[in-house]
Amino acid sequence: MIPISILDATAIKVGATAADALRNSRELAQHAEDWGYERIWLTEHHNMPGVASAAVSVVAGYLAGATSKIRIGAGGIMLPNHSPLVIAEQFGTLESLYPGRIDLGLGRAPGSDQRTWQAMRRDYSASQHFPEDIQELQAFFGPQNKGQNIQAIPGANLKVPLWVLGSSTSSAQLSAKLGLPYSFASHFSPALLDQALQIYHQNFRPSAQLSQPYTMPCVNVVIADTDAEARRLFTSLQQTYADVLRGQSGQVPEPIDDINAYLGAAKAQVDSVLVNSCVGSVDTVRTQLQQFIQRTRPNELMVCSQIVEQAALLRSYELLASIRHDLCV
Repeated sequence: MIPISILDATAIKVGATAADALRNSRELAQHAEDWGYERIWLTEHHNMPGVASAAVSVVAGYLAGATSKIRIGAGGIMLPNHSPLVIAEQFGTLESLYPGRIDLGLGRAPGSDQRTWQAMRRDYSASQHFPEDIQELQAFFGPQNKGQNIQAIPGANLKVPLWVLGSSTSSAQLSAKLGLPYSFASHFSPALLDQALQIYHQNFRPSAQLSQPYTMPCVNVVIADTDAEARRLFTSLQQTYADVLRGQSGQVPEPIDDINAYLGAAKAQVDSVLVNSCVGSVDTVRTQLQQFIQRTRPNELMVCSQIVEQAALLRSYELLASIRHDLCV
């Protein structure tokens, strides 16, 4: 059986508030723990009306405080947005409060546009220092060395597990070089998935954190009682990506019946972006997921389900949990 984890979008649906989305995420985390999911991660996005998890460390603490076993983490912290010291302190605090349950996934992308970066007082060139920033973060989580005048408190000696997140071959090379687990964003950036996984495995160097390669690609999953109902629920995500392509942003829309009419000329591009999506009944998704697993041979699978109705979202994850014993590499 392959471990399965959740990437929660903390989606704010049309007509709802960020508070509604955060409460829904807490409820999902509680159920996910009962259903046997390995971990639940949160995404960092800024200035996006449909996402409530801009303050990832705060939301992670909220979910960790409402659960007792499931791992909670960032999927991820966009490190160029932050000082490594501040992130070490934030996640050191979380690890101190919830020991053995905190993950820290790190991404190079800003998670926002250039104007938002300016509002955050950041410079686009910060992403060029991503490898050095990861190593600085590792040092803050390690023991204090002689002559080290700056410590992360809390943080030092806590060994919070780091992951590299990415959607490119450069992220695969970096993760392999540093000997860190690797999570690929194939749920929205599928083009380089196979090549990146191959590069990671071929170039992996054991580290103090990890002796063998460990991969966790992400795939969209929507399960309902029928294929037709699942496809309808999936239209919320399809609309969201079509809007992004059109330069629009807003809260996550309700499902619609005629998605092809809505997508129009954007259909081919949306289909390409979301090609790693398993949508349908339990039997349909079981087959689709097993094919994805056989292709990518991951150590763990991360799934994302942007369903706006909370009951349908929970039902989808419950049904997925019911077939996880059928899924294997």
